[in-house]
Amino acid sequence: MSSVRTRRQAAAVSTPSTPTPVPRGQEVVMNGNGSAHHPERQDHPKENIFLFWPNLIGYARIVLAFASLYYMPLHPRTCSGLYSVSCLLDALDGYAARHFEQSTRFGAVLDMVTDRCTTACLLVFLSSAWPRWAIVFQGLISLDLASHYIHMYATLVMGGAETSHKNVDKDRSYLLNLYYTNKTVLFVFCALNELFFIALYLLSFSSPYLSPSLLQVSNNGTASTLQPGSPASPTSLFFANPYSAAALEYARANKMDSTFPWVLAGISLPVMAGKQIINCIQLVKACRWLAEGDREMRRAAGLPRKQKQRRN
Repeated sequence: MSSVRTRRQAAAVSTPSTPTPVPRGQEVVMNGNGSAHHPERQDHPKENIFLFWPNLIGYARIVLAFASLYYMPLHPRTCSGLYSVSCLLDALDGYAARHFEQSTRFGAVLDMVTDRCTTACLLVFLSSAWPRWAIVFQGLISLDLASHYIHMYATLVMGGAETSHKNVDKDRSYLLNLYYTNKTVLFVFCALNELFFIALYLLSFSSPYLSPSLLQVSNNGTASTLQPGSPASPTSLFFANPYSAAALEYARANKMDSTFPWVLAGISLPVMAGKQIINCIQLVKACRWLAEGDREMRRAAGLPRKQKQRRN
């Protein structure tokens, strides 16, 4: 009996038992030392980046910007109000990103693109209001777009995909570091820069010094030009009826007092000029940073090969 019992025990040991199925998601993973551990579970739900609070504020800015462009030809007061609110929300989306911990690269790009596009649209209108100064406004558009695009591209290429365009070392540029890291400085420069262009927009409807068409009248009693702010064209592509509410608002706009816009322009002009200087510095620094990377890349690749062949 003991021998039979021993053989049965040996057979039980040698015969592999049927493995018990492991529930899905609890599989055991063997590491290199033979010990087992469970993989980390993905407890975080899938987030919809496009519905983050800062991005929702960004969408609201776009809607307000389009509304301001719609009223821009005829409603200077309405347009200025909508445009100003859109610009002020630029500070709110950053606060929301920090408060809700929803800072994203999509939100950063959305914010920058919205800023560049709204400013460019306003400068395009100013170019049509004062054709003699169109080349200045075109230059400001080009400088704004080029400096920010090259700066962001240089940051991604040289600093890495995880580096923000606002992370500027003091060794590279103390002024840019102060501009991007100090929230008060950044807000003041951006706000007064836009305020100067809004003041110029209002002056195109109120100041005969900048818009002589407000005083130029032909023999038939109508203005001799169709420039913005001129009573000669109380209609637009959006409001074809000359007796519409838009036309009446347009007539009232020609009677605006230019004192307040002149005060706004005088206060914001120095800051606007400083903002353009910062754009120039940003453009030059970004180009030099890219050039440093190009030199390192060419040195690592053994370029230029022609000079080495000539030396040999």
